[in-house]
Amino acid sequence: MSKLVKDLNVSAIEEFASRIRGSVILPGHPQYDEMRKVYNAMINKRPGMFVKCVDVADVIGAVNFARENKLTLAVRGGGHNGGGLGLCDDGMVVDLSGIKFVLVDPKTKTVRVGGGNVWGEVDHATHAFGLAVPAGIISTTGVGGLTLGGGIGYLSRKYGLTIDNLLEADMVLADGSFVTVNSGQNPDLYWAIRGGGGNFGIVTSFKFQAHPVKTVFGGPTLWPIEKTNEIMAWYHQFIHDAPDELNGFFATMVIPGPPFPEHLHKKQFCGIVWCYAGDLEKANEIFKPILAMKPLFDHLGPMPYPAIQRMFDGLLPPGLQWYWRADFFNELEAEVRNTHLKFGSKIPTPLSQMHLYPISGAAGRVAKDATPWAYRDAKYAGVVVGIDPDPANADKISSWCKEYSDALHPYSSGGAYLNFIMNEGQDRIKASYRHNYDRLRKIKRKYDPDNFFRVNQNILPAGSN
Repeated sequence: MSKLVKDLNVSAIEEFASRIRGSVILPGHPQYDEMRKVYNAMINKRPGMFVKCVDVADVIGAVNFARENKLTLAVRGGGHNGGGLGLCDDGMVVDLSGIKFVLVDPKTKTVRVGGGNVWGEVDHATHAFGLAVPAGIISTTGVGGLTLGGGIGYLSRKYGLTIDNLLEADMVLADGSFVTVNSGQNPDLYWAIRGGGGNFGIVTSFKFQAHPVKTVFGGPTLWPIEKTNEIMAWYHQFIHDAPDELNGFFATMVIPGPPFPEHLHKKQFCGIVWCYAGDLEKANEIFKPILAMKPLFDHLGPMPYPAIQRMFDGLLPPGLQWYWRADFFNELEAEVRNTHLKFGSKIPTPLSQMHLYPISGAAGRVAKDATPWAYRDAKYAGVVVGIDPDPANADKISSWCKEYSDALHPYSSGGAYLNFIMNEGQDRIKASYRHNYDRLRKIKRKYDPDNFFRVNQNILPAGSN
């Protein structure tokens, strides 16, 4: 029996369960251990209760029950958070996976999405209308977590971050009230959720601006790891001068296996994964300077936008061990390039890797205080991830990730993209919000003065320690 169930009157839990349309899953239930699983298998938390919500009324009921009974509350959408912040020990998890819908309006090019959807479901629905919302690189990522933290992806240089395309949201607040937020209603809260994470309430639906994207041209280009310094220096000059329609993230990696050709397997590479969302008749011209760098391997061509979003789903399924570290960077000077060469040459497991996502084009032209996402002036969001299916390798991948990141950090801008880190404490959060942190604390105090929503990259209410 969990601590939560011991502390609460069982009849109170039963009475609560009878009032919601969804279901309550307690320890000992046949579904409990399956419910505890999240994308990162390194996370092993034991909640006292899961509440599987199917509508807004269920969310309101769960929030009120948790608040009235002083329960720790976590909120899970897609369950992709690296640090496992969609779970908590002993308390209540509000699971939004039952709140799913994707409603596309082709006339206004907008799409309304449920709080429990994942991006592959959105891509499928919008693609039929020749539209897309900028969002990530893995289709199984949850809409809620990625959006509230910022949303870097293949379309960022052309159409901005996901938060730059968030028009409206419906939310349940800490007091159980339901609000709609947009530029005209609750504008302070609208500002805060565009990068401020899950600190301010539970978002039950999002409304996004979609854009005309049907077929893109892209794929990976690979060079031997020994060419990291040369290719990274060229990439740094090339990508920020490229048309907004062209995006590409840089990586150090090992080719783990299929779908790549067998002669590449288990070898170390630096690479760039490209996505061009412009006029396809110009694609060959756009890619001429890329191919002039003579990649050892390339797999470039036209594909439906959802296909590039799914490209790595098979290599990175749920249930792997993950350890994350991240930083923002402005320059890729020789010391940085040599560090990438050093650690990229000793990647510990075939799935472990490093990515640099460019922040330029549309994403870089947003004012640094227009949203909480403070690093619009950085050139890259960098992330190092140790990944492996075997729990026995958890220490090995974590150590490599930490050493790689620690060697890079002195050259960083100070903060990190908060969707890319584990649970690293207040100093890291404050550094990542920079000049926007105090404003976020004031909004937090207004809407959540008791820090009810604290299982997240937590922003402390103004006046608290």
